[in-house]
Amino acid sequence: MNNSNKINWIGELINNSYARARKAWQNKDLQGFQHLAKLQADLGAKYININIDGTQMVQVNQQDMLDFLPELIPAIQEVTSVPLSFDNPAYKFHEVAFKHYDFSKSGRPILNSLAASREELEPMIELIKAYDTLAILMASEKFTTDGSAPCITAEDSYRTVKYFMEMLANKANRKNEDIIVDPGLAPVGADTYGLVNIGLDTMKLIHNDADLKGIHMSVGLSNFAWGTPKHVRLQLENAYLALGNPIGLDYALANPEKEPQPLDESNPLVGQLREALQQGRPLEGESQEDAGFRQAEHIMEICMQDYD
Repeated sequence: MNNSNKINWIGELINNSYARARKAWQNKDLQGFQHLAKLQADLGAKYININIDGTQMVQVNQQDMLDFLPELIPAIQEVTSVPLSFDNPAYKFHEVAFKHYDFSKSGRPILNSLAASREELEPMIELIKAYDTLAILMASEKFTTDGSAPCITAEDSYRTVKYFMEMLANKANRKNEDIIVDPGLAPVGADTYGLVNIGLDTMKLIHNDADLKGIHMSVGLSNFAWGTPKHVRLQLENAYLALGNPIGLDYALANPEKEPQPLDESNPLVGQLREALQQGRPLEGESQEDAGFRQAEHIMEICMQDYD
């Protein structure tokens, strides 16, 4: 029996990593963006993510994005009332986005995302308060005396979340249910640093903390199976959701066309993935790298199976 809760999709197709979005960006094709927005809304996306930043395939400067947002946002809101998630590390991007977002047409938008490394973190938090938005919080970076650094343990990530939640409560009047935590998700087949386990362990710590009850959690799902054979990617992603969902994972930045949902707990792949990740935990006297390579070998074995 599947006791998992439904995963809410934050539709990721408006992203220059996807050919359709890249073509729409290069042509400044509003109808192309409208099509992608409506497609995801019709498939049941809870939010539609807007990421028009550059990738390896296309160069984009900030001013081009800022100039296009006043046209793009109203165009998308013409074809769907699904709220938007604005995905960019820059304060100015969100300032312009919220200014041109019609709050009467759609629900509260998401500021994606807050992180310890953000150069204009305080102004971004002020925006969240001023516009009464939701926010995605990156738990993969911690505050240091010199600025920020990657979190290398689940305890690091958990402390970062606690710090941010206190800050958001005090400075932006946010409640737990206003926040979506992203614990980070690495490609499982190349994860020699144990990052997948760190993310899952972070979710467990958050899930077990009564003070954080009501908080949401999300991951960039397409990262997980990146680099694995195409025939197994969707099943691997859904197996990961089966591990994360019972400990609080209720959102995923994902492609709604793939209809990602947790596999049933009884599915053999769930157990195989759980075992592979367990192999990625260092034994006494063993390095994380050694355990990571062992995990990768188990993932390779999973990928050799037939999923037709």
